[in-house]
Amino acid sequence: MALYYKEYGMDKSPLMVFIHGGGVSGWMWDKQVNHFSTNFHCLVPDLPEHGHSKGNSLFTIHSSAERIIDLIEEKGKGKPVIAIGFSLGAQVLIAMLGMKPDVADYAMINSALVKPIPFSRVMAKMLAFSHPLIKNKTFSNIQAKSMYIPESYFDIYYEESCQMSKDTFMRVMEENMSFTIPNNFENATGHILATVGEKEKKIMKQSMSAIVDSHPNCEGMVIPGMGHGFSLADPEGFHQLVENWLNEH
Repeated sequence: MALYYKEYGMDKSPLMVFIHGGGVSGWMWDKQVNHFSTNFHCLVPDLPEHGHSKGNSLFTIHSSAERIIDLIEEKGKGKPVIAIGFSLGAQVLIAMLGMKPDVADYAMINSALVKPIPFSRVMAKMLAFSHPLIKNKTFSNIQAKSMYIPESYFDIYYEESCQMSKDTFMRVMEENMSFTIPNNFENATGHILATVGEKEKKIMKQSMSAIVDSHPNCEGMVIPGMGHGFSLADPEGFHQLVENWLNEH
């Protein structure tokens, strides 16, 4: 089954693809779409078992990467391609670059975990015990704030969280915690920018360093004062960073 996606902007403009994080869906990029769709052809897919792709096939990073590559090949039509991923979506983007090194002319990897957590399957099963808490609004509100989700989006975040099954939750967590940089990543042909928030966990900063060390044309950037969710916490700053990076290359 094809992924659900939304499309914005002019078809003849450069293609900008936004890949969302786990537990949310394409709406996390609304501010970016509003900003960039004037000058770019924007695509915002929902990953399998997320958002409007909830009834799609089972989520894996590998299969998600394959499907987004197919979408880019369908919509790109020889245009410049800018791909931007956050967290789980950033892992999908890294997988895409490993599968098809020329899939993007520019790839922005935001907060990607690439240092596997030991016993990820066991950890995922342990975390599954907390799954019932996602239907607790107080718990969900704390989670939303930790990811900088605006209050105006809390209802859709809560609704989608409640719809995520325990099996899906475990699969997403295990995929996330066991992910590593693919062997062919170093052959990606485009410009790559990896970012991490200054306030993120040590393993996330180590992951950014590993990404930079794995590719000769990858820059790394630590975002001052930021936790996990730069694009949601400071949309204007995020837009400026993207524009400056694109203009410099």
